[in-house]
Amino acid sequence: MGEFDNKEREEVFSKKVRAGKRTYFFDVKATRSGDYYLTVTESKKRLEDGVFVKHKIFLYKEDFEKFTEGLNETVDYIKSHQDVVEKRYEYTENGEHSPKTTDDFSF
Repeated sequence: MGEFDNKEREEVFSKKVRAGKRTYFFDVKATRSGDYYLTVTESKKRLEDGVFVKHKIFLYKEDFEKFTEGLNETVDYIKSHQDVVEKRYEYTENGEHSPKTTDDFSF
């Protein structure tokens, strides 16, 4: 059996995005046949017990175009109907974060 026999595939590329109380992971992985796919994971610490709750979606290359179209259309709708302000956060060495009030940007 090969190196890809386990459920977790080899990561080819990974991008971590901290956004307030959530962290998003964009991971490119390879199938057994070498085709790339994307996993998007949202991770958020539960306040009650400190456990990280994760939600994951898998996006395959044949769906990239339709997914991107749907996402862009949805984001454009929100932007055209409400003000969207992206908050910038500073992270300390202990992982705590606080919003930076001077670096807020509108889309």
